[in-house]
Amino acid sequence: MSEHDERSRLAALHEYGLLDAPADDELEAVVRVAALVAGVPNATLNLIDENRQCQLTTTGFDGGDSARTDSMCAIRLLEGRTVVVPDAGEDPVYRDNPWVTGRLAGVRFYASVPLVTPEGHALGTLCVFDDAPGTLTGAQIDRLQDLARVILALFARRREARIRTDLAAEAESARAVAQRALREAESRQQLLDAVLDSVDVAIVAVDPFGRLALFNRAAREWHGTDADGSLGPDELSASYALYETDGETPLTLENIPALRALRDGAVDHAEIVIQPPDRPARRVSVTGRRIEAADGIPLGAVVAMTDVSADRAHRAEMEAAHAALNATVAELERSNTELTNFAAVAGHDLASPLAVVAGYLELLADLYGAQLDEQARGWVGTAARSVVRMQALIQSLLTYARAGHAPTVRRPTDLAEVLGQAMVDLRTTIKENQATVRPVGALPHVDCDPTLARQLLQNLVGNAIKYRCPERPPLIEVSGEETGEGVLVRVADNGIGIPAAHRERVFDMFAMVDPAKATGHGIGLSTCLRIVQRHGGRIRAEETPGGGTTIVFTLPARTP
Repeated sequence: MSEHDERSRLAALHEYGLLDAPADDELEAVVRVAALVAGVPNATLNLIDENRQCQLTTTGFDGGDSARTDSMCAIRLLEGRTVVVPDAGEDPVYRDNPWVTGRLAGVRFYASVPLVTPEGHALGTLCVFDDAPGTLTGAQIDRLQDLARVILALFARRREARIRTDLAAEAESARAVAQRALREAESRQQLLDAVLDSVDVAIVAVDPFGRLALFNRAAREWHGTDADGSLGPDELSASYALYETDGETPLTLENIPALRALRDGAVDHAEIVIQPPDRPARRVSVTGRRIEAADGIPLGAVVAMTDVSADRAHRAEMEAAHAALNATVAELERSNTELTNFAAVAGHDLASPLAVVAGYLELLADLYGAQLDEQARGWVGTAARSVVRMQALIQSLLTYARAGHAPTVRRPTDLAEVLGQAMVDLRTTIKENQATVRPVGALPHVDCDPTLARQLLQNLVGNAIKYRCPERPPLIEVSGEETGEGVLVRVADNGIGIPAAHRERVFDMFAMVDPAKATGHGIGLSTCLRIVQRHGGRIRAEETPGGGTTIVFTLPARTP
């Protein structure tokens, strides 16, 4: 078995939640029945995990955990077949095992039936043994295999009960019924009937001619009646309200699961609908096998039906919700594209007339400035400054739109080189404000879009200079470090800082700490947020020790 298959098997085992948990009364009863069927004093239900054999419940001896390397059942567990060893002391595969040599026990006769889930995962075994040599008849092996299937059905019920806690009360009632029935059992058949009636899986058996031979409790409840052996196979579909999964098409004779198992030898996970007129419809998953005598003559067939109505309804709801979500995402993507295109077109159409207005205001000041009084010249100056501010706002909007719309092309990038390019773009601003921009230590390489990263650092450094502290020249320090998930970058300044109450909202569109000062447009940090999110990272604002603001952002490693 491959490592992947073993991981899948262990995952299936742990999913059932059986290890280190007390066994249900039903499981204990099945193990006792197994000992009776085999005619031996000892039986155990073994689960095999990574390192050990857990004896979930035993009869005839006190069970416990032992190393997987010591387990007899682990030797051929993954073959997925029933093992019968008349004398383990003479068998070269088993004779040196500590359960045979006397270190743990003195086993001679040994037989095990694997507990294989419908997905093909072997969880453990139903094991019977004796300290004297022996053997099993074909009928005994068949019954042990039947009990193994009952155990798997009980495992499935236990897992379902863990998920659907509202069945806890019914499970307690079922266990009580099983306990009462087991106390009153006078024969092996009575005990087996009680076990079958204790499970919430509907079990149906037919004879070799396809006539009903057995309904357990769950089957009687679901159908609203007991098995009627006088009905012919062609009457079953109509008499027991059996339908295809659409709930409308009656099952044909060849599609009735119990008859399929009788005819073909097995049926696995066939889904049908049981819809009696006076009871709720149930969608069930059916698995079963043909039962044969030792000489191969068919004795009938048995099927187990699990109610999957709630699961299928939930799956349909999830599929509908997923489809609705996909539609919403598509609509949002379309809307976002339209808004981005609108911002770019609107920005261009607004920028052109503003340039004309700015030109005429400049001509008015140059040609007629001497003829204007002081108030008129003030009006012209105010208008010119407003045009400049509007142009800057439009440029910021276009930058924000491009940051969210342009394709992100990630490649290995030197963060120090990107910082140098951003400083070249800001050289005039840095010089006019006597600012110092410097890396702290060696900056790492980053898996990012270099153009967007340059825009990100340019915005952060420019913001730090814009919101400088009047009492000292700006100092901006950029540092970075590699983490297990990517790169963490810090841009720290000694400016006026951001109050703690505003450190989250400053990344919102048009958000400003003090709108009255009108020192910006509230778009720069929104653009930074958008760029970081395009890379799948996070960004936040912190206080710089000694005063100022530190912007911290992460650029995660690219997903393989």
